Amino acid sequence: MIQVLMLDLVFSLDSIITAVGMVNQLWVMYTAIVVSVGIMLVAAKPISEFITRHPSFKILALCFLLIIGMSLVAEGLHVEIPKGYIYFAMAFAFLVNVIQIKTITKAGSK
Repeated sequence: MIQVLMLDLVFSLDSIITAVGMVNQLWVMYTAIVVSVGIMLVAAKPISEFITRHPSFKILALCFLLIIGMSLVAEGLHVEIPKGYIYFAMAFAFLVNVIQIKTITKAGSK
């Protein structure tokens, strides 16, 4: 639980920085942080159990972060990567992972 709270603080800091650029009302930022922490506390256990059962989703999430990071670096170097390509690649990888998990689950239940 401590690890989840520490991770949530890191991601909340990221959200605060993003929110500062998006809104002018301080109460909106506070509300967003409180709501996101609440959702993380409620969702932490079910998500943790799901990831424990299906570790391939952890790898998929890391790959998504890599894709996003690479696209941000490319944009910083003034190389335009169409967002549709990035979204399609992520959706396709997610779909393949879901199909793989369903196939493994069916094979395991027989």
